[in-house]
Amino acid sequence: MAKFTCSSIAFLLLLVLLTIEMRPMAVEGKIKICERPSNKFKGLCMSDLDCETLCTSEGFTDGECQGFRRRCICKKPC
Repeated sequence: MAKFTCSSIAFLLLLVLLTIEMRPMAVEGKIKICERPSNKFKGLCMSDLDCETLCTSEGFTDGECQGFRRRCICKKPC
């Protein structure tokens, strides 16, 4: 019985180590996102949808209101 318990613990530790080792590989595959304040948006940004619509007209893929100053930030893959 003790032999079974030791081998089970060793197997679980091996699984945990393999899981931790594989984690960085998923992070490396992420696409870097470039952000820039919108040139056309005026005033406080209160609607992410309005910001996104304006950003797409400026050639970006996404946009959202950010920060304390509520600025429209446009985003696209670099």
